[in-house]
Amino acid sequence: MFFWQLNLRRNCFISGLLMSLLISCSPSDTTNQSNNEVEFWTMQLQPKFNSYFEQLNQNFAQKNSQTQIRWIDVPWNAMESKILTAVSAKSAPDIVNLNPNFATQLATRNAWLNLGTQIPIEIQEQYLPKIWEANKLEVCQSENQCEQTTFGIPWYLTTTITVYNQQLFTEAGITEPPQTYNDLVLVAKTIKEKTGKYAFFVPLVANDSSEVLQSFVQMGVTLLDSEGKAAFNSPDGLEAFNFWVDLYRQDLLPPEVMTQGHRHAIELYQAGELALLGTGAEFLKTIANNAPTVYEQSKVSQQITGKTGKKNVAVMNLVIPRDSDKSQEAIEYALFVTNAQNQLQFSQQANVLPSHQEAIAKYIDNLESQTSQDLVTEARKISAEQLDTAEVLIPPTKNINQLKKIIYENLQKAMLEEKTVEQAISDAENEWNSL
Repeated sequence: MFFWQLNLRRNCFISGLLMSLLISCSPSDTTNQSNNEVEFWTMQLQPKFNSYFEQLNQNFAQKNSQTQIRWIDVPWNAMESKILTAVSAKSAPDIVNLNPNFATQLATRNAWLNLGTQIPIEIQEQYLPKIWEANKLEVCQSENQCEQTTFGIPWYLTTTITVYNQQLFTEAGITEPPQTYNDLVLVAKTIKEKTGKYAFFVPLVANDSSEVLQSFVQMGVTLLDSEGKAAFNSPDGLEAFNFWVDLYRQDLLPPEVMTQGHRHAIELYQAGELALLGTGAEFLKTIANNAPTVYEQSKVSQQITGKTGKKNVAVMNLVIPRDSDKSQEAIEYALFVTNAQNQLQFSQQANVLPSHQEAIAKYIDNLESQTSQDLVTEARKISAEQLDTAEVLIPPTKNINQLKKIIYENLQKAMLEEKTVEQAISDAENEWNSL
């Protein structure tokens, strides 16, 4: 399972704090660490990638015999609490695999090493420029002491694609998938009228997908001004609020969008109850395994966007705690994990995208040279080609999850007619600015 929607953020609901380990014991047991051991935490990559990391670490050890890697894989839903506890107790691992949104929360507390001052410019420039920039944030020690901090090294990426059920499209007389949100409204109305099913599902659960918040940016909304104050109470913001409220009130969105996450969208699509799904190419194999009939009816298209034409990319990073006493060894290993060769190999195995410029060029060349152009290959190609213009639409921002919660809650109240749209957007603005 991956982070996207972040989701690649949200599709795994394993309870408890139990961790699955490849090597040694639990992350809280640091007493047995050797002096030359670098501890590395990833999210939800075992057991699928055990062989990959075993070989990766063997290759690293051949070149760096003085450094041992202790790899620990943490369940997705346990990582936030685990790393918060570890950072607070100053017992954090030396390298952590996080997405930018959560990494930002601790970056504002100065928890991560500023990699911009530690990694040479010529190495920084090997990564996709927009992706490297998405790991920068201004961190202030006091009102007059601030610095631009690079808190993460980009690892793997995903861009959303549109998977659609060709049979439902044919029943509704639709010949082309929607490219924009305006197209999506027309498709949603036609699908509902002709088949009785919903066209799509976007979660309005604050601790799940950011798709709706990203759609605001794609529709031309400026979320925050240069001082961090709300800027979404604007004509564009009002239009975006009205867009989602109208869809819900016209019964063109399933009512579960208020309570269910992106996982539910996948379940509905696999059941043949949803005409299209915004997801990552890596989920196609899941659909093929769980719903082979629906998979056979499926086709893929590019990410739906707004009037700006912007497309979103989700990023997974490697960060290094400032308190690590093996920071240089950690940087060396993190750069090894994310170099062109290793990124390319991991991306091909995981059906995700590399963030290294040399690796993405080879990734696309490999796709184009394949003689078998099945649905997964086509999806991967679309996903990769979108990287030319894709960007992180919600850049690292302090309290960004709180902003999403405020907007989603007020949007829901407008959908349920507990507030007018104008009151909902005004209330959201005031709530954010009062933080």
